[in-house]
Amino acid sequence: MKTFTLPDLGEGLEEAEIVHWHVSAGDRVTADQPLVSVETDKAVVEVPSPWSGTIAKTHGEPGDMLKVGAPLAEYEDGERADAGSVVGTLESEPAADAETTAAETKPTPEPKPTPEPKPATGKPVPKPAAAPRPAGRAAPAVRALAQEMGIDLASLSGSGPHGAILRSDVEAAAADRRKPPRLTEDWEPLKGVRRAMARSMTAALAIPRATVTEEADVSHWPDAVPVTLILAQAIVSALDAEPALNASFDGDRQARRLNPDAAIGIAVDTADGLIVPVLRTRDHPDPPDLRAELRRLVDGAQNRSLPPADLRGATITLSNFGAIAGLFAELVIVPPQVAILGAGRVRDGRLPLSLTFDHRAVNGGEAARFINAVKAHLEQAA
Repeated sequence: MKTFTLPDLGEGLEEAEIVHWHVSAGDRVTADQPLVSVETDKAVVEVPSPWSGTIAKTHGEPGDMLKVGAPLAEYEDGERADAGSVVGTLESEPAADAETTAAETKPTPEPKPTPEPKPATGKPVPKPAAAPRPAGRAAPAVRALAQEMGIDLASLSGSGPHGAILRSDVEAAAADRRKPPRLTEDWEPLKGVRRAMARSMTAALAIPRATVTEEADVSHWPDAVPVTLILAQAIVSALDAEPALNASFDGDRQARRLNPDAAIGIAVDTADGLIVPVLRTRDHPDPPDLRAELRRLVDGAQNRSLPPADLRGATITLSNFGAIAGLFAELVIVPPQVAILGAGRVRDGRLPLSLTFDHRAVNGGEAARFINAVKAHLEQAA
């Protein structure tokens, strides 16, 4: 018997919540095949199998919190030399959406296990490495719908033939997410995104912050304009004029570091809470490329498909809260960042701007010059 424990999946990770098991006791797996999806602070991560073998036992059910280093899965035959070989069978995709009508083709029968051929030595013959097991069996149209609605297929149990996930399963999951929180007298522990938000806000209490506001004349902007993209470009331009806002501050050491590149945290409102992917402008200097990357990050935040690397390393944050409501705001800085820019709702051709900054690392003159540079860029854009 060999035990696999929950690894450290990110900086400072202490625990993770089980979202969905991809395997169960008795399954034969190959090295690097997904075992389980877990949720860390803000990302859903697939944990791969470190070895090939047979699963003897899994620890924890969906919704359970496991500490780093806690037993995750036990293997009957432990590590094997043929870590790259295919062991057992893989699920096939359904031939078509089970809810389609007359023109639907007949479903492909389930593949039958075939014994592994063995040479004279008695060892299994290595085969090409398997593709990762899909997160739920669903037709392409159903997968596209799930991505559009921000539903993780790995979290669903299919109601179709052989457990296939149907369009109705996705729509039901989306409807459940839109329901208001259930009122109850019981206390429920915060998990996932909301737990991460609570920790971040607690850390932010130590920051002596100040806010400066301004308005940009955007009356010349057309009706359809990518506001968040233009704001991100305005931040990059303003940081060239006043780099003090693109800094990190260490309160314990009372030390500041100016960051050479802008990595903008984009606050995205999702059904699970606030998620902040990072737009790395150095890697996407051209406007079309920057627009495509921003779209990828926002879509990934909505459907919880971003890897942890896309959620770390922001040097300044942008909150376009005016897309929902509000004019001006005193915003919350997440350390070690020293600033966050907020954009309110456009009214009478004026775009309200709020810049909250850490007054230990940024002085009033630097903040004023920065927001003035943002204003100038916006008034010349679009």
